[in-house]
Amino acid sequence: MSRGWETIRADVLRRIQAREWGPGATIPTEEALSREFGCARATVSRALRDLAAAGVLERRRKAGTRVALAPVRRATLDIPLIRQEVERRGQSYSYRLLRDAVEVPPLPVSLHLRLPPQVPLRRLICLHFAGDQPFIHEDRWLNPAVIGGLRPDFAGQSANAWLVANVPFASGDITFCAEAATAADAAALSVPVGTPLFVVDRTTWTAQAAITRVRLAYAPGYRMHTTL
Repeated sequence: MSRGWETIRADVLRRIQAREWGPGATIPTEEALSREFGCARATVSRALRDLAAAGVLERRRKAGTRVALAPVRRATLDIPLIRQEVERRGQSYSYRLLRDAVEVPPLPVSLHLRLPPQVPLRRLICLHFAGDQPFIHEDRWLNPAVIGGLRPDFAGQSANAWLVANVPFASGDITFCAEAATAADAAALSVPVGTPLFVVDRTTWTAQAAITRVRLAYAPGYRMHTTL
């Protein structure tokens, strides 16, 4: 009976964890595994690619597939919906658009987005609320080219929610840091200038173009929790 790639992945991982195939060992070829599992070679290849992406296997052309000497579990991050984050805290969510304008970004922003200098972008500044309290001050540069002919109303829906639903990203980078509240942060979050804030800087791209760069400044007391 043919088996799906998820089942094959689980079986290969079980053998590695049981040390049937130890660290550095070469595992059977895709052809051999496809005969054993009674499935297409492409199904086996999909399972092994997934394990390689997780850092469990090392795949080298013409050298076969080996169990990693020091398997590394690689973290992956989805872009969270701020609304859902607030509602999981048991609070009501609301959103206010403070600025929507076409501007030429500072040179560091253009360079980070891999765009030529002086290319105008759409700048969106907004405030997300948890209950009646400011939660996140958002400053976003959005590449209009990825929107095409669409004309989203960011007064009614945040760019965070709209982009997650409409513009899949292929790659990105993210930075977490502590920063002193700027004058804009302070005014939006009702804190003194210089207050330490948790800040996320995130940039995303499609396979062909930059999507957005966003700075999210969280109100004091914010804690991030994730699982490994």
